[in-house]
Amino acid sequence: MTPSYEAVIGLEVHAQLKTTSKAFCSCSATFGAKPNVNTCPVCLGHPGTLPVLNEHLITFAVRMGLATNCSIRPTSTFSRKNYFYADLPKGYQISQYQDPICYDGHVEIELDESTTKRIGITRIHMEEDSGKSIHDLDIDTLVDLNRAGVPLIEIVSEPDIRSPREAYLYLQQLRQTLMYLDICDGNMEEGSLRCDANVSVRPVGRQAFGTKTEVKNLNSFRNVEKALEYEIQRQISLILEGGSVVQETMMWDAGAQQTRTMRSKEQAHDYRYFPEPDLPHVQVTEQLLEELRITLPELGLQKKGRFRTQYGLPAYDAGILVEDAAVAAYYEAAVGHLRQPSVETYKQVSNWIMTEILRVMGEKKVAIGEVGLSPLQLASLVNVVADGVISSKTAKDILPELYASEQTADQIVEAQGLRQMSDEGALQAIVDDILAANPESVEKYREGKTKLLGFFVGQVLKATDGTANPTIATALMKAALDGPLDK
Repeated sequence: MTPSYEAVIGLEVHAQLKTTSKAFCSCSATFGAKPNVNTCPVCLGHPGTLPVLNEHLITFAVRMGLATNCSIRPTSTFSRKNYFYADLPKGYQISQYQDPICYDGHVEIELDESTTKRIGITRIHMEEDSGKSIHDLDIDTLVDLNRAGVPLIEIVSEPDIRSPREAYLYLQQLRQTLMYLDICDGNMEEGSLRCDANVSVRPVGRQAFGTKTEVKNLNSFRNVEKALEYEIQRQISLILEGGSVVQETMMWDAGAQQTRTMRSKEQAHDYRYFPEPDLPHVQVTEQLLEELRITLPELGLQKKGRFRTQYGLPAYDAGILVEDAAVAAYYEAAVGHLRQPSVETYKQVSNWIMTEILRVMGEKKVAIGEVGLSPLQLASLVNVVADGVISSKTAKDILPELYASEQTADQIVEAQGLRQMSDEGALQAIVDDILAANPESVEKYREGKTKLLGFFVGQVLKATDGTANPTIATALMKAALDGPLDK
């Protein structure tokens, strides 16, 4: 009988930190500058230069460690990781090796609405980035050293991930945490977040790990999932055909949708680590730990649970809203302006954000603070509908007028005379007139063609130029149609 196989996956995630300057010099760490302008003798590795540690590298790393339930080392050190490559000007990378600043942590991922899974974190360590090689077919290889020395943290997971989907969810959770802490912008396309995966397979039930491969060049969530799916199936097929998996470094070819060999796997001792002699030990005091701990924000998974409890939102809505910390803050600011706070109006605010505001953000590629609609304005739109002042349709009609203006929905309604007609006496008179003018349709309704109710309500709305309260108009019309033939 052919055994079933399971995957064993561990991810190594590099996050570029949102510091103003580089890890060990004062050069700008900003992305997008002209090649090789954000450089100096320190990050170019000139003889006689000395690195000076950026203190934000420490505080950002510790904040991530605390947010992912890690233990924090009171004392840790930097090491030199030696290897030669064209975009590594010093010939070594300053990193951490034996004593990473954060260790033994975990994050929770949501597999579905009721199931979570804990993924262990082996370590989070600090290091500097290398430069960037650009392989041009016409000119050969070009090197941009702007990124050399930019501060990174590397987050290494335990091999607790069992499927490409779990890897996707774990990476998504890490990215959200980094962005909630405001220490990384999470942009995978620009290289701010990079992921390598260690993958092996084994028969279900076996404890020992199989031979692993490392997959690189995973620059999007989709590529992570696709590359893992392909590599897992490649390894299983190889074993079933009588072959064996070779430990090597693979790269994901997104165009061909397959992994392919880059090189045989480098071992840790190939890097000839030794202590960095030019940097002192990193000291993290209890006072610093406490100061950083009390500044931690409410993170996405916690916020999602609170939104479901406090506002009665469905899991889907809450998950969408908390994906971006700024969107979550916008939502809470809007519900704070509701005149009739209730589960219904909380849901209406969520609906407007998900259907209209997120659409505008996507189309214009802007943050929620740049869409031109304040939380107060959105709340005013929900308020006038909840108060029965206008219908949902009218609310959608006036939404464009709110963008990039300082008006509220109340002000637009009053200025344009859009207030709904809710006087039952006046509406009843209109209902009576419409029934009298359409005796044949009344007869058909009473013979069983009840879908004509929509026609009659439409006539009421037409007679009132759309200002009739549709709920009241529908109730009055139905009562009249279903009532006695003679009044």
